[in-house]
Amino acid sequence: MSKLGASVSSGDSEKFAPLKIARAFDAAEGIRSFELVHPEGGPLAPFTPGSHLRVQVPNGAIRKYSLCNDPGERHRYIITVKREAGGRGGSLSLVDQAREGDVLQSCAPENAFPLVEAAEYLFIAGGIGITPIMSMIRSFGELPPAPWRLYYFTRARDSTAFHEELSGEYRGRVHIHHDHGDPAKSFDLWPLLERPSRAHVYCCGPRALMQAVRDMTGHWSHSNIHFESFTEGGAARPEDHPFTVRLATSGRTLEVPVGKTILEVLREAGLAVASSCESGSCGTCRTRLLAGEADHRDWVLMPDEAAHHIMICVSRASSGELVLDL
Repeated sequence: MSKLGASVSSGDSEKFAPLKIARAFDAAEGIRSFELVHPEGGPLAPFTPGSHLRVQVPNGAIRKYSLCNDPGERHRYIITVKREAGGRGGSLSLVDQAREGDVLQSCAPENAFPLVEAAEYLFIAGGIGITPIMSMIRSFGELPPAPWRLYYFTRARDSTAFHEELSGEYRGRVHIHHDHGDPAKSFDLWPLLERPSRAHVYCCGPRALMQAVRDMTGHWSHSNIHFESFTEGGAARPEDHPFTVRLATSGRTLEVPVGKTILEVLREAGLAVASSCESGSCGTCRTRLLAGEADHRDWVLMPDEAAHHIMICVSRASSGELVLDL
């Protein structure tokens, strides 16, 4: 099981280095893949299934994209990106402006969604959430270490990345379902999740899908359920309001405005705070909450933990102030 990896520490991951786009091609309608290589043809830093890259896209923004190729490949990284017209501009810049031969700055791979050794795997993906799961499946090779199944949900055939590979090479293990944008045609997940098993469930996709899986696996062992979210923590919601955080150790009080996370504010104030996914799905930034009421937006905390902990990369405050054990 040498390809299965634990979470990678960020360490030197914030040190940017150039990667050249060796190839760019359409993976599906509105979805584009980029093959990234060392500019001088050398080997790249190794990665484990579920890893992601932080990439500086042509407009200067830094975005996180999952690696979707086999971790055994040492001379290339492949990321596959959905063009999100209503997003924050990162995917538009990369898909519309990046060309073969261009050089992008990137950090070393990190893993906030590690594949653990298990007796069985159940993969659930929606839309572009298939990308980290493709890396996991490809890492298995011809002799998988355990039985696995994939349920992959998309709007239509034309917008389904990796359709040919999944419906061909992996036929029998993969179920692809198209709802054509009609909620009445959504796939019923309950028969898959009704009875807890030894399987480890890996889910990545739209928030509604992940919330459904979370609700349906509340009676499973918490350690068997894994989520990866592509939503960056700073995305504002209509109900957001500014609040303050008070640091119990130093007594400092900091203002957290709408559109910024607690994590971002702490870093701007000079505090070194550990983080990895920055989307509320890995648990690295778990912080003790000493007072105040949190607006939890993570995928990690169990109900009995929510009163005394907070994931500062995504969660906010329902009260006017939070007191953190920092």
